Amino acid sequence: VTMTNIGEKVVCLVAYHIFFMLFVWSYWKTIFTLPMNPSKEFHLSYSDKESLEREPRGESQQEVLRRAAKDLPIYTRTMSGAIRYCDRCHLVKPDRCHHCSVCDKCILKMDHHCPWVNNCVGFSNYKFFLLFLAYSLLYCLFIAATDLQYFIKFWTNGLPDTQAKFHIMFLFFAAAMFSVSLSSLFGYHCWLVSKNKSTLEVFRAPIFRHRTDKNGFSLGFSKNLRQVFGDEKKYWLLPVFSSLGDGCSFPTCLVNQDPEQASTPGGLNSTSKNENHLFPAKPLRDSQSHLLTDTQSWSDISAKAEKGKIGMSNPALTMENET
Repeated sequence: VTMTNIGEKVVCLVAYHIFFMLFVWSYWKTIFTLPMNPSKEFHLSYSDKESLEREPRGESQQEVLRRAAKDLPIYTRTMSGAIRYCDRCHLVKPDRCHHCSVCDKCILKMDHHCPWVNNCVGFSNYKFFLLFLAYSLLYCLFIAATDLQYFIKFWTNGLPDTQAKFHIMFLFFAAAMFSVSLSSLFGYHCWLVSKNKSTLEVFRAPIFRHRTDKNGFSLGFSKNLRQVFGDEKKYWLLPVFSSLGDGCSFPTCLVNQDPEQASTPGGLNSTSKNENHLFPAKPLRDSQSHLLTDTQSWSDISAKAEKGKIGMSNPALTMENET
């Protein structure tokens, strides 16, 4: 079975190879991009480890952890209100960081461990994972669409009586079934991006010092989208890293500032309702992200949302390259 129109052949071949190349590229980046781990500032010092081992479990251990975390940009807590600590990695967990039992290490902004890519999906490769889902869906839809006319001919006896017609039927069913499953998974992760949530945070909402807030990291659709894909739209559709931030600290929309954190720069220590505290007050070092360092970029475009508000931003720490 072949196409007779030369123009149709060229268009299909070009589109096929573009989808295939982007699919393979994003799949490769999802698999071989190493998950990012918390930087050294979050690891306990030798003296803190000794103090933690000497102290009995309870409030005394929490006092040691509070001292270790007092200069760290941390807002989330455990269900009991304690500092989030990993006793396997011996570190204070950054916000949205979780320990992966498969990788046996803490992963920044961990979403889930994916067996299909044999890797943890987190801050370093979440954009690649989304693009992998998108391009694999487009790839399957393209195959199903171009195969549809021959699939119809199969049932109307319009195909030559050869073994190839059974391959056509199998190809259409496989592409259609994968399209259905991928569309649901891709749609789910698009919803997560729009709400600035991870899969783990859907099952267990992040707990801040003041209360549990399932939308604590959501800053609105546009800002949520830019956190994953970056400021420059020319990189959005390419499997190159352009996510904003460092993976260790994230903007929040807390309505009450954590009293354990220092006041915001410039004396703007407001606890008025609905005021966004975009960054922890004590960053470890300046961030290189354009979105995180540009105050205006975090301001809402809508005039209604900005009326009566004071835009504040504070750079977050820069994540060091992990080996």
